[in-house]
Amino acid sequence: MNWTAFFAMLARDAHVARRNAIQLFFQTFLQPLLFVFVFGKVMVGSGYMPPAYKSLLLPGIMAISMVFTGIWAVAMPLIAEFQWTREIEDRLLAPIDIQWVAVEKVVAGMIQALVAGLVVIPLAWLVLRPGVNLHVQHPIGFAAIILLVSAFSACGGLALGCTMNQQHVGLMFSLVITPMIFFGCAYYPWSALSTFPILQKAVLINPLVYASEGLRGTLVPDSPHLPILAVLIVLLFFDVLLLIVGLRQFDKKSVT
Repeated sequence: MNWTAFFAMLARDAHVARRNAIQLFFQTFLQPLLFVFVFGKVMVGSGYMPPAYKSLLLPGIMAISMVFTGIWAVAMPLIAEFQWTREIEDRLLAPIDIQWVAVEKVVAGMIQALVAGLVVIPLAWLVLRPGVNLHVQHPIGFAAIILLVSAFSACGGLALGCTMNQQHVGLMFSLVITPMIFFGCAYYPWSALSTFPILQKAVLINPLVYASEGLRGTLVPDSPHLPILAVLIVLLFFDVLLLIVGLRQFDKKSVT
């Protein structure tokens, strides 16, 4: 392992992110800010939702923001680099094992996902105050959840970016990302699906459910949520699975 080459590639990605800061800001924060304003401010302010919905909604918006950002930050550059810019060829020439090039992409995506998730808290506080009641009773548990969620989003981006072709990007969002968001318990707790028992069990294959429920359990512990231990175990499983799939696909793409 050549740590100098690894951190040099990471520093390059950070430099590119700084140069595109305005674009990244709108790409990362505009959507969750609109969700927070519409569902948290408009719906609650007009009386269609109870005030407590603000605190219930915020963890779900954080989960969506992290997952969307991590997937986008890793998958889209990989699709471009493998299929038309061919920039990945320069990275593969670095004095480092091929799989570590993919790991660097995952680490960079994790950092962006973490920033996107944590920034939602002050943005939501500015938009939704008063009425947002967040209590981080177990900081270690919260840190573990956000790290696992960011890893899931980045590893998912690696798997998708090394699997999808450029002409299938729209299909990726319509068949993968959109259903994952709407059935990811971001706008409602998992217990709210108790009147639809078949659907309630079916959505458990959706990793976003565990991201939303885990953040809800650590930020709003008094709200209904899945057991934190179960959330940690399942998120770790998805992280490892997607990383293995992503590294395997990355190896295949690199040799073709």
